[in-house]
Amino acid sequence: MTSKHITVPEPGVREIAHQLAYKLAREQLATITDIQEQGRKSGAQYLADRKTVAIEHLNRTYQIGYPEGEVTLADSNEVVPVRDKILILHYFTRARGTPLTGKMITYKELQEGINYYPTFFKRAIAPIVNRYKDEPQKLLDAAKRLGGNKADYGDTAVTIPAFPFIPLTFVLWRGDKEFAPDGNIMFDSTIPDYLPTEDITILCELIAWRLVRL
Repeated sequence: MTSKHITVPEPGVREIAHQLAYKLAREQLATITDIQEQGRKSGAQYLADRKTVAIEHLNRTYQIGYPEGEVTLADSNEVVPVRDKILILHYFTRARGTPLTGKMITYKELQEGINYYPTFFKRAIAPIVNRYKDEPQKLLDAAKRLGGNKADYGDTAVTIPAFPFIPLTFVLWRGDKEFAPDGNIMFDSTIPDYLPTEDITILCELIAWRLVRL
């Protein structure tokens, strides 16, 4: 009798990369000796009795187990995507506690930002422009569901607290007979003290597509 075997598909390159990045981020968390101080720097709270860090991200509370680094939602059994876990851990472990300046910068002003801007525009800005150029009010409604508020830039703008010390401002121009609709994303000048450019790219893309789906 011929035996039959079930073929288990091998994980993709991206999945393997995400798992490795998550593992490294958890290892970095475990090296932090003053977890309460790091909580202060990141705007999070360490709950000693539970050995967890409570941190706000896009209007929801996440929990980081310390020192093992497992990331879960505080108010739900919903599975947290690995990419979200990585961003949350990177933000928490990298945070320097630098006070916000109120000085706004764009992606092009970040390290290597000008080189990656065409890709960033395609992945994070264009989806917002294409979805909301004719319905700017709906951008405001969607942003509120992520904890955002109206901002005074362009024709329509919203500021969303991605993390306690990372406000992101999405700006939209409707366009006219001479100019096509356009958009941008602005950051407080301190954002490099909390995330590297690569993570900022991913964070903006994730939020942009959540706004589109909302």
